[in-house]
Amino acid sequence: MPQVSEALQRLGRELAIARQEKMKLIKLVHGYGSTGAGGDIRIAVQKHLVEMTQNGQVRGCIFGENWSKSDEATWRLLQSHAELKSDSDLGRGNRGITIVLL
Repeated sequence: MPQVSEALQRLGRELAIARQEKMKLIKLVHGYGSTGAGGDIRIAVQKHLVEMTQNGQVRGCIFGENWSKSDEATWRLLQSHAELKSDSDLGRGNRGITIVLL
């Protein structure tokens, strides 16, 4: 169980690796919190990704609770990446994941 600061450092490293490997998007599994109440890591990671989007460091992010065909951003992504339609978390409202567009 990492601390928030360590989790954010890991996020930075993994995003750097994904960029080096020329990935266009990643599915980030940050968890929802060990108590089921929406943990500090999830909140910090999502906040950090929103800031990265605003600063142009990533193209965008779709939080798991929005990862559904009825979400406009998700639908646009599914149109260009049809293979994502088979993702096991699509439409499940899984707050423990985030899709990050690099």
